[in-house]
Amino acid sequence: MKRILPSIVPFLLTITTHLSFAQGSFISFNQLQTQKIQSSPLVQWVNISPGTSGYCEEFWCHPTDANVMFSGADMHAAFGTWDNGQSWSTLKDSDGNGLDMRRVIDIQFSLQDADYGVAFANDQSGSISSGKIYTTTDRGRNWTELATMGKCHSKLAIHPTNDNIWFLGAGDFWNVKDVHRTLAQPQGQMISRSNYGYVWKTTNKGVSWTKVATGLDADLDVGRILFDRNNPNIVIMATAQGMYRSTNLGVTWSSSATGLPNNRPRDLTSYYNATSGEFILYAVEQTVYTPSGNTINSTGGIYKSTDSGLSWQSITGNLGLNMQSVTDYSSRDSYHRTVANWLGISKSVSQATYTSYPTQALQTFNRIVVNPTNKNEIYILHNKRHDFSFGPGDVWKTVDGGATWIASSRSGIYWKNNTNSGYWQARNNPTGANIDYSHMQKDMDASDETAAGARMLAINKNGEIFTGIDQQLLRSNDSGTSWQQADDIEAAPNSNKWIGRGNTNLPGRFMLVETGVPGRKLFCSGEHGLWQTKGTTTSTIANDVVIEQIEGQVHDYNGNVAAHTAATVAAHPTDPNTIYILVTRQDHRGWLRRTTDGGATWQNISQIFTASNNSYENLAFQNSLLIDPNNPNNMYFCATRRAISEVGTSVDESVLTKGGYGFYRSTDAGFTWTLSNSGLPASTGSIRRITMDPANTNTIYASVNQFSNSDPGGLYKSINNGQSWTQMTIPSAIKSVNNFFIDRNTGFMFISAGSRSGALSAGGVWKSADNGANWTRIFESPYIWQTEVSPVNSNIIVISAAAQVPNMVDNFKNTGVFLSIDAGVNWIKINKGLAHSDRVVDVKPDPDNQNILWSAGWGSGWYKGTIDAALLSVEEKVQLKTQTTIYPNPVKNNGIIKLTNIADNSSYSIIDSNGKLMFSGTVSSDEPINVTRLSTGIYFVAVKNQQGVKTSLKFIVGK
Repeated sequence: MKRILPSIVPFLLTITTHLSFAQGSFISFNQLQTQKIQSSPLVQWVNISPGTSGYCEEFWCHPTDANVMFSGADMHAAFGTWDNGQSWSTLKDSDGNGLDMRRVIDIQFSLQDADYGVAFANDQSGSISSGKIYTTTDRGRNWTELATMGKCHSKLAIHPTNDNIWFLGAGDFWNVKDVHRTLAQPQGQMISRSNYGYVWKTTNKGVSWTKVATGLDADLDVGRILFDRNNPNIVIMATAQGMYRSTNLGVTWSSSATGLPNNRPRDLTSYYNATSGEFILYAVEQTVYTPSGNTINSTGGIYKSTDSGLSWQSITGNLGLNMQSVTDYSSRDSYHRTVANWLGISKSVSQATYTSYPTQALQTFNRIVVNPTNKNEIYILHNKRHDFSFGPGDVWKTVDGGATWIASSRSGIYWKNNTNSGYWQARNNPTGANIDYSHMQKDMDASDETAAGARMLAINKNGEIFTGIDQQLLRSNDSGTSWQQADDIEAAPNSNKWIGRGNTNLPGRFMLVETGVPGRKLFCSGEHGLWQTKGTTTSTIANDVVIEQIEGQVHDYNGNVAAHTAATVAAHPTDPNTIYILVTRQDHRGWLRRTTDGGATWQNISQIFTASNNSYENLAFQNSLLIDPNNPNNMYFCATRRAISEVGTSVDESVLTKGGYGFYRSTDAGFTWTLSNSGLPASTGSIRRITMDPANTNTIYASVNQFSNSDPGGLYKSINNGQSWTQMTIPSAIKSVNNFFIDRNTGFMFISAGSRSGALSAGGVWKSADNGANWTRIFESPYIWQTEVSPVNSNIIVISAAAQVPNMVDNFKNTGVFLSIDAGVNWIKINKGLAHSDRVVDVKPDPDNQNILWSAGWGSGWYKGTIDAALLSVEEKVQLKTQTTIYPNPVKNNGIIKLTNIADNSSYSIIDSNGKLMFSGTVSSDEPINVTRLSTGIYFVAVKNQQGVKTSLKFIVGK
């Protein structure tokens, strides 16, 4: 899975690409099915999303190169930086099948060779869990799959002086969302996706493996493995079953619990001074809560060992909280939640029974790092959202070896309001908030800390610290005194407009690229609302797109809770400041929301869905929000029963207490909605997308998709605004229609077909040049989600080819985005830079610039793609000479249009959507036609091409 870097692509490849188009060669279906095809370097994608914006499960700093770091996001796309966090790139193979490096559990590098590293990833898909080892020889820029190790495992370790020797621990120790420790199960739960009970060992760089530590515990769950840097034959291992030590390189093990009160380590790290030979281990001990009358005692804390794990001494110091002095509701409520979880009782029972708050309550810390340059500077962390913990502060630190501790990271209303300030002053703990959160600042300032989970902790060779709180990557370069978001560059001070650095965990959703405002694009996301582009900038990284959140966390303040999951968006055709979104999950789920001031304020205007379980998760997935440009009171969308590209699954229809699946229509600008499924397949029928005919807005098409082969599928048409439907005749091979597109300029129709487990012959892109009477397959692939044609150049077509279920991957070798610049005759693969090439949920050509493309990744936000001018120059040699195009389209009512590929002094006529002749004249190719006399609306220009064939092209006139 080696990737060709753009900087080293040979000039010969460019020449070959040009010749392949010029000579008419193309990617054959046999090649797509049997060969892994490399993407063209002439199209490059750059991530333009806000950084992280989701949970970063793990973070790694290279041990010897402070410029190199890696983030392990939970949406199946890890990222790396080689310039100290200025820019980030995906670790995945963009030309792979999408299953590689999905959930990276650990990355370790050699201390002898800075370029050599090893990674373990749980490349899970559905119920299939396949843990794999990867290696790199270029400092993590490219990774090669080495071995499959069974199911998910935990942490890696590389011998400090012998790169041939590695360890890999079994278990799911760091699965904080699912593995919770209690009095009844102090080791936590076993998870079916993982293997337990041993440690893998290799002495030949992974060529062969043996199991060691097999006799310790059948459920052995490994959290960390460290070598004694002075004597690497000594190995220390923290597990859910206890601390262990080996003196013979893992052959035999013994307990290393002397001094640990509970022998339930949660994390382990070490300090090593190469000059003095000083080697110190530091461990987090699980907090145990024990009833004592009407209060709770806690044992655990932070420990160190100076004898390679033979014995341990407490450095817990003053870490315990005086819960009689910490009086805010959130801290005390989460304290009882934590105690209740440990004891196996309800929170209300804890509140009624343990009425006296302790003066030394230990939080449940689970991460620890030490500054490599200062053994006394130690940082610890706990996760109050997904683990069970409580109290102010997420990251704590000591600078005196554990004698005293302070809350290093501070955010939210508790710290902003200086709550219990006297208590913190008595502890010599700074007060006030000290974290910069980028676009999430207002939301985090208005929240209590319990709502945010602190998920990872790392430190580089220079002592700079990294953590992830809520959904932001944070960095401190001043020993934890202050923390700055490390994800985005602010376009201008206090502008709240951002340039993403490339590392993101954002569920990218639908993109509206024609919004009525020149240059403005609207991007939907999961969990981070709606964004708009605010122009371009000259930045020091590849991303030159400025974005601004106009619905979401930016509006979470003063009691207002915004919508965080925007499924689909539409802009009013005559008033671009009026924007609508549909919300599928989280706050305002099931509502249609509207802004009339360009996103400054929002309001709910109609509740379409409710559910009996009142789940915070998904209701019905909503797609394809459309507004009739001729009558904006007419609005439409579809509720998709069989989601294939969304995150998560739709609820069962029986759970819906309001609403259902199918086609929705409104005739009063969205205030009331009617489910209109007459003629559509009932019961298990699923409408994935709907399409409005650009030439006749009364005509709407419904793409009915399959999730399994037993579902109905097909293409349906309504000629009465969706009041009733009839099934269209399409090729019998097509079983599932995922999308339907009509080129506004040519009227050509395109079907995107295929299903996740369907026959290879049932998928692909089908084209009709005669209004659906005849169809030709122009791209063969088992699973196509989308096809779009450029509004400014009908020769440019892009498609999204998705991955099928894992057991069918071997039947199709290529997923991602494919491009044609000659109307579908030839195709190239264009995945360079994409982190989710197997799951591109939206892809569109730019409406104004034929050199630009846009795409959205399932869990990696949005991308801007640039087509090299050298590639489009080939188009001029191979485009069909019968093709006449119109540009710009749409055009302003004070502007001009131009036609290409027409004879000199060709007669033309401008006709409105009702067939009325507006004006006529003669024109030559690329000669302007003034349309200032036209009001806003849809028009057609009738003209003859260079061969004398009459054609009619639609164009839109806007304000």
